Amino acid sequence: MPGLMGRASTIVKAKFSKLLDRAENPAETLDYSYEEQLRQLQNVKRGIADVATAKKRLELQYTAMQQQVDKLDGQAREAVKAGREDLARDALTRKAAIQGQLQSIMDQGQQLEAQQAKLVEGEKALSAKVESFRTQKEVIKAQYSAAEAQVKISEAASGIGENMSDIGSAVQRAKDKTEQMQARAAAVGELEAAGTFDDLTQLGQGKDDIDRQLEAIGAGGAVDDELAKMKAELGTGGEAPKELDGGEPAAADPAAVAEPAEPAKESTEAQ
Repeated sequence: MPGLMGRASTIVKAKFSKLLDRAENPAETLDYSYEEQLRQLQNVKRGIADVATAKKRLELQYTAMQQQVDKLDGQAREAVKAGREDLARDALTRKAAIQGQLQSIMDQGQQLEAQQAKLVEGEKALSAKVESFRTQKEVIKAQYSAAEAQVKISEAASGIGENMSDIGSAVQRAKDKTEQMQARAAAVGELEAAGTFDDLTQLGQGKDDIDRQLEAIGAGGAVDDELAKMKAELGTGGEAPKELDGGEPAAADPAAVAEPAEPAKESTEAQ
């Protein structure tokens, strides 16, 4: 189990590192590093100011205590003149104590002086380092921007970029759909010309192309028969009536049938 957990941890770290590498922007990283160095430089300068302030405070304290020593020395002298040895002794005792403190303050001041000098040297070195990093940062950022622009131009020209790849895929899909629609239209036109598709109004009648052609022929024969019949009816009375296809004689002209009745009338009148 410990080995499995260690392997899982390694995989997670590798995936996370790869994800961070993708999200990392060199320009942003360099700017952040430069800002961090500037903050460190500001901290050093703030430290120098603090040391200088402490040293100045010690100097003021040393001056005040030195004045106190001088004052006690004067008081001791006056006490001796006045014959007050006890007062003179008391003043000299306080003077000795203050002088001991003055030595300690002097030692602290020297230490602060050395520390301040060290900080000033460090601040100069750090300032030079930060300035050098700033120049190097700008050069690297310019080089990265130029390389990034060149990559984008090359990808756009070759069509391997993400956006260009999506556009190429969309164009290819449009071409495929257009070709498919053209092929379908051509196929439907050929089938329609061949009579494969029946008229929607004739659906359910069970007729095919042969049935339709036979019906057209039959309709043409009926028209011819009707035309012949009209010609026979509209022709002269002496013409013999034509027989129809069924063998029946055509009907006689009514005017021609009525004419023989005249002689019979005249015979009646003679008698």
